[in-house]
Amino acid sequence: MTKIVTKAPSGRRAPLGPAAGGAFPGIRALPGAGRFGDRVFRTLTAGSGAFVLVTMVAIGGYLAVAAWPALHANSGNLFTTQVWRPQADPPVFGMAAIAFGTVVSSLIAVAIGVPVAVGVALGVSQYLPRRWASVIGGLIDLLAAVPSLVFGMWGLYYLIPHTRGFQQWLSTYLGWIPIFRNRTATVAGQYGQSLLMAGIVLAIMIIPIVASICREVFARTPGATIDAALALGATRWEVIRSAVLPFGRSGIASAAMLGLGRALGETIAVALVLSSGFVINWHLTELGGDTVASTIVLKFGEAGSSPVAIAALMLAGLCLFAVTLVVNATARLIVARKAVTS
Repeated sequence: MTKIVTKAPSGRRAPLGPAAGGAFPGIRALPGAGRFGDRVFRTLTAGSGAFVLVTMVAIGGYLAVAAWPALHANSGNLFTTQVWRPQADPPVFGMAAIAFGTVVSSLIAVAIGVPVAVGVALGVSQYLPRRWASVIGGLIDLLAAVPSLVFGMWGLYYLIPHTRGFQQWLSTYLGWIPIFRNRTATVAGQYGQSLLMAGIVLAIMIIPIVASICREVFARTPGATIDAALALGATRWEVIRSAVLPFGRSGIASAAMLGLGRALGETIAVALVLSSGFVINWHLTELGGDTVASTIVLKFGEAGSSPVAIAALMLAGLCLFAVTLVVNATARLIVARKAVTS
């Protein structure tokens, strides 16, 4: 055991430790260290963390075991096949189209929703009076409680009919950019359930979550830093650019990743605003598109008693589970790295 040495009154170095009766003169113990309540609380928190890890491993293991019959029976290539016929003889299906739709719609949601959410958070925390900020912040938080089914129905019956002209405008004037070109529609009525609309609906759904986190982060910017910038003659925007945004970089990154995870796993809303096609299509305004979550909810009823079809859906769930883990791990690395550099 390492001994703690202090200076004796006579000038000699006297060891302190268990040999000195267990007392440590000059060293102040932490309040409550070693108390029974602290030990119980530490054990409970450690057990909670272990329970979460065990649950995640159990979910992943169950999905892997349940998906194995589909891997064994599939006659197509899991990564390149763009059809979904697990009930055929022989079964043939692949994750290419649904993985593409999942990633593209989620990236559209993040590209649109995160800047809007950051702007909302800055407005609430830095510009609006306290009274109005509390009201608008509460409304934004209330928007996060709206069920995804409501968003999906709103997107299907209101957003898509009222944005057909916008999609046609994108294809007409920005069609030189391949992602906006529509090769099949000639009139506005032929535009509709596309990956672009799914991304916009997802963007609206993640705005409350991202805005709430960013607002809390911005509100904790040190007041001395803001006062110093204002005392030097900085404008409100210069204060935000030089003090608030640098302080909240890690929070913005974590909020964006949380919103991305929310968009990746959305089911009902995407299933309502997408027209299934199982084709990789880079033209975002054209009809069609699929995601992993929407495929599971739409094809579960068709699976019936086919063990291969059910196993194929389990395999899709395993892929989504793996993608979500990768996204969360990436978010942790980004936040940790930004915290170290800042």
